[in-house]
Amino acid sequence: MADHGTPRERPMPGAARATVILAGVKTEDAQAEDPRAEAPQPDDADTVLLHIEGRTGVVTLNRPKALNALTRPMVIRIDEALAAWAADPAVHQVLMRGAGERGLCAGGDIRAIHDDAKAGNTASAGFWRDEYRLNARIARYPKPYVALMDGITMGGGVGVSAHGSVRIVTERSRVAMPETGIGFVPDVGGTYLLGRAPGELGTHLALTGTAVGAADALLCGLADHFVPADRLPELTAALAGAPAREVLPRYAATPGPGELADRRGWIDHCYAAATVEEIVERLLGQGEPAAEEAAETILAKSPTALKVTLAALRRAAELGPLERVLAQEFRVSCNGLTAPDLVEGIRAQVVDKDRDPHWSPATLAEVTDADVERFFAPLGGDRELRLPPPQDLGRG
Repeated sequence: MADHGTPRERPMPGAARATVILAGVKTEDAQAEDPRAEAPQPDDADTVLLHIEGRTGVVTLNRPKALNALTRPMVIRIDEALAAWAADPAVHQVLMRGAGERGLCAGGDIRAIHDDAKAGNTASAGFWRDEYRLNARIARYPKPYVALMDGITMGGGVGVSAHGSVRIVTERSRVAMPETGIGFVPDVGGTYLLGRAPGELGTHLALTGTAVGAADALLCGLADHFVPADRLPELTAALAGAPAREVLPRYAATPGPGELADRRGWIDHCYAAATVEEIVERLLGQGEPAAEEAAETILAKSPTALKVTLAALRRAAELGPLERVLAQEFRVSCNGLTAPDLVEGIRAQVVDKDRDPHWSPATLAEVTDADVERFFAPLGGDRELRLPPPQDLGRG
């Protein structure tokens, strides 16, 4: 199972460099590989490198040219490794990291989801089922799970890090759940995490898709420790011989100032409103430039995704354990495959890159309660996501 050696930054055959703007961050298109390229694609084993270093099982997401975006084979390989290491007495803890210096993981394979939804297929449901099971395993892992959330950590990248027991950010961290910008809803347990952020900070991040730095990630409960990026190699080496709880005090520091703490007043007031329309109205009435900017950002997102996201967040807060929230997210995600905004949002951001999505319905006022409820409708039979109870997954 082990892949010995250090991560290698090999050119990805057929990879094209493109840019995507999500959550205010300019990133390389994580799914820009040309499927028609004649050169062979990397083996699945090459996209996730696994080895044991001293006492630590190390997982390295190894698609640096694609910002380590997750594919289904990667998810399965990680899940199998975690299951094996949980039962291995020689492995005392796990380290999750990304190859390259630009990010842990930019998310999932959204181009594949676009193609699947456009064709009316259901392959994406299989990917989400495996991915959400992995998220649940990480959250209940019986051994310390250390995640280096260095650089861009978005969407699926949050799913493989922010559910861990030891979450580390750096001055380069940009953490976000930017799904409303592609006509989707925060998933991978994102509504669970954001629904438990202080006050209404999570609602603000979910609706706007705003990417936050280290201090704000700590404030929102998405991370636990700040370590300067240039000290990560030393930290990683030290983890090979000692538990994270003993090592971290030597490397943890205080991050620079964030932005959200000083904005809690208007954020908590505005986002406590019952509807997205009222949230926007309150934001525009604050007389604060940052609040007005937030309103404008929200109004550029998918109206349907916004309303479903708000409903999902509010319901997640009442559901209890992560497993129940993931089951709800699975329903929302699968039902979203047949909605027009997911295909259109990915088209505008990733496929055609015109940054001009045509949402349907086009305005918040046109999105009915029935439109929202359709996303939460039961899938029926064996299509539902059924996760083992927390005690069967390890850490409670």
